[in-house]
Amino acid sequence: MIDNHGLNKELQAFAAERDWEQFHTPRNLAASISIEAAELLELFQWSRGQQWAELQDPKLKSRTAEELADILLYLVRFADLAGIDLEQAARQKMQANARKYPADEFRGSDRKYNEQ
Repeated sequence: MIDNHGLNKELQAFAAERDWEQFHTPRNLAASISIEAAELLELFQWSRGQQWAELQDPKLKSRTAEELADILLYLVRFADLAGIDLEQAARQKMQANARKYPADEFRGSDRKYNEQ
């Protein structure tokens, strides 16, 4: 589990030491999350197998970890500045998804909740 509070403090100090708070606007952080997510996707752009076994390649696994870390850091920073408790928000979203996608109705299905 990630210690959001500790990571928040480290990110706050990192940004303050560099006087980067001025750049950590909602738009800039949201763009950064999206850009880093696209960089993660780029790693698998021409993937044929689309299987987890691809990550047996140490180089790909390392690059994947770096992109995931970038996404996480921007996400944690955004949530911190917005005053959003990520763990609470995630749990609420999971509860909402459980209501939208009851297991007995959606088991093994990739259809969206509003599709027949």
